[in-house]
Amino acid sequence: MRELPFFVYGTLRPGEYNHDLFLRGRTAAEEPARLAGALLYEGPGYPYLVRGAGEVAGELISAAPGGYEALVSVLDRLEHGYERQVCEVVRVRDGAMVRAWVYVATPAVRLGEPIAGGDWLSRRRDVRLPDVPRTP
Repeated sequence: MRELPFFVYGTLRPGEYNHDLFLRGRTAAEEPARLAGALLYEGPGYPYLVRGAGEVAGELISAAPGGYEALVSVLDRLEHGYERQVCEVVRVRDGAMVRAWVYVATPAVRLGEPIAGGDWLSRRRDVRLPDVPRTP
């Protein structure tokens, strides 16, 4: 199979902590994309995706030249408990359908609540920090 990009939807998205740990310097392109026919859930500190009647926001990540096999290996180790599947995602910039690898949760991983709107980043923005009294 040719080198497919990856659709990432949670802590591997740009600006998130696993992106910095596992993807920084290993990608050639990162661009917004959406996956129809999927639902996003909040696990213990990370999201997980299952197939269902919804849509999930994420990023389409392409490996840096010469780094595809290493990237697959790193992501497969990180995403243990998930099944890597080929899915059709929509690239936001032009609406093109792109075949990509997507990590889909197995039943053993499923223990969270649905994330409304299917966007991990939006969910985080909705969390309100408590007001902290300021000292003069």
